[in-house]
Amino acid sequence: MRLFRTALALFSACAIIVLPAAPALAADGDVAWTVRTDANGFGADRSSYTYSINPGARLDDGLLVANRGKTPLTLSVYAADGYTTDTGRLDLLAKDKKSIGVGAWVHAGRASVTIEPGRSARIPFSVNVPSNAPPGDYVGGVLTSLTQEATAEGINVDRRLGIRIKLRVSGELKPGLAVEDVKMHYSGTFNPFAPGDATISYTLHNTGNAVLSAKQTMSVAGPFGWLSSDAGDIAGSPELLPGETWRMSVPVKSVLPAFRLAATTVVMPLLTDASGATTSLDPVLATTGAWALPWTQLALLVVLAAVVAGWFVVMRGRRSRRKEREDARVREAVEAALRNAG
Repeated sequence: MRLFRTALALFSACAIIVLPAAPALAADGDVAWTVRTDANGFGADRSSYTYSINPGARLDDGLLVANRGKTPLTLSVYAADGYTTDTGRLDLLAKDKKSIGVGAWVHAGRASVTIEPGRSARIPFSVNVPSNAPPGDYVGGVLTSLTQEATAEGINVDRRLGIRIKLRVSGELKPGLAVEDVKMHYSGTFNPFAPGDATISYTLHNTGNAVLSAKQTMSVAGPFGWLSSDAGDIAGSPELLPGETWRMSVPVKSVLPAFRLAATTVVMPLLTDASGATTSLDPVLATTGAWALPWTQLALLVVLAAVVAGWFVVMRGRRSRRKEREDARVREAVEAALRNAG
């Protein structure tokens, strides 16, 4: 049995999406079917569909569907564009959502198929790329779908089983990844000598026309690069389709409150080719800063400054009073001398 790549059980217009030969089971356990790629000139044992094609070109391929259940099975067949979910997985648009890439270019030979128990069927499909299609990567899938009767709560359950399609339209490939909206937050402690924690958040934005993932490193330092702390291992981003974004939040522990902190993020974009090999692109550097004030120390300094200022005020008052007394004695002496002289 091939690897179970993605399993998403959702309601209404939602799905179970897997790769070849993984069974999709209905709630009652009586319905099960598998899908796999057809063996042809593209290969005999493919886990997904990968094509490189020119604008305006067409190619033909096929999907094999087997009924492993005990009753006849009627499935809808269609293609849809892909997208990255909030959990970092690839999903495909529901049938009622408009596709503009793979879902619009891939056409199944039939809209539905009925398969008897223990039997299988080949479903041909064609890929027709418009002549004005921009170059770059497009991701989607071809799907089989079973919609069950409404439940007691009035919710239909749509179970889908499909195979991913990654299509690269020939032309100039311009991969690009931007690091946007970089922010840092620092949380200190009441202990004036203890380090605190920093959190750096930012958005990865695939600005090019190729599917990209990324490796990242992060460090936080005080002025002049002193007292540096590293984030350690950071989980890589999922594969982002052109135009997609992914929000990151990276904690950095044991950061000393060095008044003004600077966070440096280095992102290494990774480009995957048709064979699955990855190529590292030029790193992207992003920085941000935040105040990390040692409030306890500052409070002590304020108190000390207040004490010193108070001492100066007191001493100045004492000097002023001594001077006044001295001036009074001088005046009295002068007046006494004047009286004696008269």
